[in-house]
Amino acid sequence: MPAPKISVLVPIYNAEHTLEIALRSVISQSLADFECVAVDDGSIDGSFELAQEIAKTDSRLRVIRRPHGGIVSTLNAGLALCRGQYVARFDADDLMHEERLGLQFEQLERMDALAGVGCHVELFPRDELTDGHQAYENWLNSLHDEHEIYRDRFVECPVAHPTICLRRQVFEEFGYRDVNWPEDYDLVLRLLGAGFRIGTVPMRLLKWRDSQARLSRRSGRYGADKFVLCKAHFLAEDFLGSQNRYWLWGYGDTGRALCRALSSLGKDPEYIIERHPGRIGQRIAGALVIAPTEMAALSKERPPIVVSVAGAGPRADVRKLAMELGLQEGPDYCCAA
Repeated sequence: MPAPKISVLVPIYNAEHTLEIALRSVISQSLADFECVAVDDGSIDGSFELAQEIAKTDSRLRVIRRPHGGIVSTLNAGLALCRGQYVARFDADDLMHEERLGLQFEQLERMDALAGVGCHVELFPRDELTDGHQAYENWLNSLHDEHEIYRDRFVECPVAHPTICLRRQVFEEFGYRDVNWPEDYDLVLRLLGAGFRIGTVPMRLLKWRDSQARLSRRSGRYGADKFVLCKAHFLAEDFLGSQNRYWLWGYGDTGRALCRALSSLGKDPEYIIERHPGRIGQRIAGALVIAPTEMAALSKERPPIVVSVAGAGPRADVRKLAMELGLQEGPDYCCAA
């Protein structure tokens, strides 16, 4: 059979309660030229049998079963079976808007410079959302193009993993790694660090289920500390590069954790920039704490600045002040919280 335009890659593990509605949302796509590669990772419930039954109603659905090996090996096994020009990720407990694949395909066909695209999301069920997840949804949906995604790559993962659609050759080249932090954030940062660009369709084309059963809630790989390790690793390789010294702007909980992680990689702060009057003039982690107003008086050949202040409001305040100080986001500083 000729290769389809898009392969939808769906890992399955004990998802029988959500699987049917998820796969039905794939089958109902307005873009009909796709295949869905569903890889069952040794489920012990009825997921595999249910997927097989649904596949009998639509030949575009291919169901593969393998011994339980975890998310990374399951994704890589499925990726090797994908034949499409593009590969779209999707999870067995989420829902696709019927226009998702069509709109992502159109954008990738129109914008050759993009390696892939995501889309905006709607977390559900709404009555169970925490303030933190609501803030993350708001932030994700505030990113409208590849420039904003690249700019905010160290804040959090700037593309929801089950929304991503990549050119298959790029996806196959990078694949997934079994590392000590989230495999999805690792993939996105490797792509962006290698010079590939990821855009987004700025529409809510995925209903992203948040529940206690999600792998991201159950596995230590997705804890806050592991996201910090991931950020630090790529900051050390990417933004900080060969620089062992940097300035850290912000020393709250997020800044403190990031500082420790970077120090373990041989990157130590030269100055810590803080508004807290009780800290100014002290030394923390061997670095002198200064106020933002003191920055202009220091050497113009300053090292890179890592901004680690949590929340969209405080981050906007820092960006405004940095602009007033003549600092450019990207060359001079990056936001990492």
